[in-house]
Amino acid sequence: MLLNMLKGKIHRAKVTEANLNYVGSITIDNALIEAAGILPGEKVQVVNNNNGARLETYVIEGTPKSGIVCLNGAAARLVQPGDEIIIIAYCWIDQVQAQNFEPNIVFVDQHNRIVKQENSEKHGFQE
Repeated sequence: MLLNMLKGKIHRAKVTEANLNYVGSITIDNALIEAAGILPGEKVQVVNNNNGARLETYVIEGTPKSGIVCLNGAAARLVQPGDEIIIIAYCWIDQVQAQNFEPNIVFVDQHNRIVKQENSEKHGFQE
């Protein structure tokens, strides 16, 4: 049996741009996607903490250490620059492997710079 598990997450990133006139996707600072174990082209879920919107798209790598988090195309209608979002990647993994699997969770500051990395989450803990 395969389980769909949390693989990587960028927690509370700030949207820096929303570009409606683009083919689609989310552009993310390459340093952030590398830390979260997310690949260019990989499908991600984006959750907007400001308005509750949820969407799925794929990742385009942005300039490392630029802090860019830009929603492109139709997704730009669901965010505003300055919105706080969570970017989540999942993976399919065998049930046995899942017992010891650890996701890459990246916490960022107001400028989308990495402040902490974890491999688990605890209920009630908020960064």
